[in-house]
Amino acid sequence: MKRREFLQKGIPAAALLPAVINGYSVKAFGAESPLVQALMQGITDTDHVLVIIQLAGGNDGLNTVIPISTYSNYYNARTNVAIPQNRILSLGSSGAGLHPSMTGLHNMFGNGMLKVIQAVGYPQPNFSHFRATDIWMSASNSNQEVFSGWAGRYLNYEYPNFPTGYPNTNSPDPLAIQIGSTTTLTSQGPVVNMAMSITNPTSFYNLLNGTTDPVPNTPAGKELQFIRIVSQQTQQYSTVIRNAANAVTQQVTYPTNNSLGDQLKIVARLIKGGLKTRVYMVSTGGYDTHSVQANTDTTTGAHATLLQRLSDAIKAFQDDLQFLQVQDRVIGMTYSEFGRRIKSNSSVGTDHGAAAPMFLFGSKIENGVLGNNPAIPTNATVNDNVPMQYDFRSIYSTILEKWFCLDKTVVDGLFPPNINAQLQSLPLFKSGLTCNAVAPPPAPVSDRVIYNYPNPFTDYTDIFFKTEGGHTLIQIMDTLGRVISNLLEKDYTTATSDKIRFNSEGLPTGIYYARLQNGVTQQVWPMLKVR
Repeated sequence: MKRREFLQKGIPAAALLPAVINGYSVKAFGAESPLVQALMQGITDTDHVLVIIQLAGGNDGLNTVIPISTYSNYYNARTNVAIPQNRILSLGSSGAGLHPSMTGLHNMFGNGMLKVIQAVGYPQPNFSHFRATDIWMSASNSNQEVFSGWAGRYLNYEYPNFPTGYPNTNSPDPLAIQIGSTTTLTSQGPVVNMAMSITNPTSFYNLLNGTTDPVPNTPAGKELQFIRIVSQQTQQYSTVIRNAANAVTQQVTYPTNNSLGDQLKIVARLIKGGLKTRVYMVSTGGYDTHSVQANTDTTTGAHATLLQRLSDAIKAFQDDLQFLQVQDRVIGMTYSEFGRRIKSNSSVGTDHGAAAPMFLFGSKIENGVLGNNPAIPTNATVNDNVPMQYDFRSIYSTILEKWFCLDKTVVDGLFPPNINAQLQSLPLFKSGLTCNAVAPPPAPVSDRVIYNYPNPFTDYTDIFFKTEGGHTLIQIMDTLGRVISNLLEKDYTTATSDKIRFNSEGLPTGIYYARLQNGVTQQVWPMLKVR
């Protein structure tokens, strides 16, 4: 059989193919199942959005947020790249300031929408780009290997059993979207990656316009074109992406020749267009500045250009969110896999280091500088690093608890056990921040005939249910679909509401499902057991 005939006959219209709407890397998943229909809606009712910006390469934190209060030690440690004191953009009374190219972020600080967190890192830092990136994305310790991402574990809690049955009526939108490259470890769940990828802005606009990149006029090219057509037919998310994007016809002007700005412009458009996607991830590279980091005029050069593009892109994005009137739903966060050493090298650059500052931004972010200027020795050596003040996982956990409204016990369950005691709740958000946090569910209504409280729970939880009378069965199942227990099997003479206690002693932590069967009615409810 010829290859083209094999492709045409061997790949059904409902094939589960990854990619390939000309670079639009999306995973399409299969048909819905009645059993998992009840699991489709996010457990926590919130419309909040997090945008994660990765600065790949290891950003030089000391030339990003500059210690004015200890300027002489800073200057002596890196005379060939140090920023002149009179050019630093002051951050109020904090004793710190921004690189002079970061006028956009400085403006946002003045308008109360920027949080600078000093010296963020983790114990026993790793200086390998690949390993350090994995640590930040997985929220693991440096001596642990964790194969899921912190955002992926969060989304797996909110949308259990993904990808089976997704998208669906209750959850028609992608759970997370990565723009640039492929989906990363950040969004990797315990079983599958919880995100879809848009490989580049061009492929996004090709999707909207219904155009594709040309294929070569060869037999292999025709096969590629056929695969793309099949993939596009099976792409269940493409319609909602297109509809959301087409709902927005006007945005503010973004900076030109700025790839990060191009990515953030797409994010703003999709948020305003109505996607319920909770996490967006974008990235920009070039921060591995071992040499020629700065010109003779140290306020210019490679690093200055990177910081200006970062600052300009974020400022345009925030302006766009306000123009589109969705600014109160969105916060952003930057991170890089590590900082750089205190002392510069002889190549007018800086080498791999430890802790570095992070930025959080948005209308709901508490403005200011958290932490002190890094301690810089009087006679710094090439081995000296910025010591950690804040563990990066405390920032993650605070966002999950305060922004995404998860109960603290749930948050603790999303991180490796030996990290929980070290996590701090940090002042990142303005007072009065409200959202629909995890709370006791309301009494059963027509579309909710079973639920439990408390949820999450430790040793036991009460399962509330409504029966229309007759034979009523409540089963407890695990994530493999196995029935652990027939918790209740009873004949009721009349319609009533009742409850029964589920004792989970001896069962491991994780997600369980309570299933009610009553006549023709059946419903499944997710429950989380924590430590």
